[in-house]
Amino acid sequence: MTNVLDHSFSTVAGDPLEMGQWSGHPVLVVNTASKCGFTRQYDALQRLHDRFGPRGLIVLAVPSNDFRQELADGNAVQQFCEMKFGLTIAMADITPVKGAAAHPFYKAVKAETGFEPKWNFNKVLVGRDGTVKSTWGAMTEPDADKIVTAIEAELG
Repeated sequence: MTNVLDHSFSTVAGDPLEMGQWSGHPVLVVNTASKCGFTRQYDALQRLHDRFGPRGLIVLAVPSNDFRQELADGNAVQQFCEMKFGLTIAMADITPVKGAAAHPFYKAVKAETGFEPKWNFNKVLVGRDGTVKSTWGAMTEPDADKIVTAIEAELG
């Protein structure tokens, strides 16, 4: 098993977003898109952050245009998310999540579990030990019982 937290994304400002800083914390990574029918799930992601963030959960949004439903650039995505949803979760810049161009985090997840996002708002729960604990598709709401139960198990 590899430590999938050994990767970094870029922020909208172009700064590195080192996942290693979250070692010892569960991290829920979600590939997102601003013009998708599932965009309403941002509300539930923020609720998870508000509920479990004080106990150590990190929620990371990874905007992607792999399914052609993202805004033109990362600044527009960040402004949209802050204005429409009041998001305070961690957010990467627009990033490929599938195929040959996928970010190394998503390649590592696929190598470890076989899971690759099939659409926007797919979820990957990384455990405190840096391994993938579970994955869910877009139809599973971020605050669904099975996700909450998995998060609580990781938080102890």
